[in-house]
Amino acid sequence: MTIKRMDNVAIVVDDLDAAVAFFAELGMELEGRGRIEGVWADLTVGLDGVRSEIAMMRTPDGHGKLELTKYHDPAASSAEPKVPPPNTLGLHRVMFAVDDIDDTIARLRAHGAELLGEVARFENMFRLCYLRGPAGIIVALAEEIG
Repeated sequence: MTIKRMDNVAIVVDDLDAAVAFFAELGMELEGRGRIEGVWADLTVGLDGVRSEIAMMRTPDGHGKLELTKYHDPAASSAEPKVPPPNTLGLHRVMFAVDDIDDTIARLRAHGAELLGEVARFENMFRLCYLRGPAGIIVALAEEIG
């Protein structure tokens, strides 16, 4: 066997508190926060003088985790274009299963989320949508129906 599990997905954000609030509103739980710095951090990420803060968010079932990272030094660089479209190469989106997609959208809009399109129905199985969340990340929501 080559891997045991996937531990987390990291997202670099410019406002850590706002990102924590966004994902907490979605239903994730803050597992912990901490500072990351020192030689080991520099060696791991391949940057010099790393000074960052992370917040580890956990899904309610305990299996999925997001590591939200705010770089203080060196400062985070912006991706181009600033708000990439859904077909941009690289990390595409993070999807969450939700109980009530309309309620979830309404709650996340209070945290700056914007729908990319509309809530769509996939056969008689799911209602789906894409939202733009913290740091421009695309958050997909899926509500099982039928």
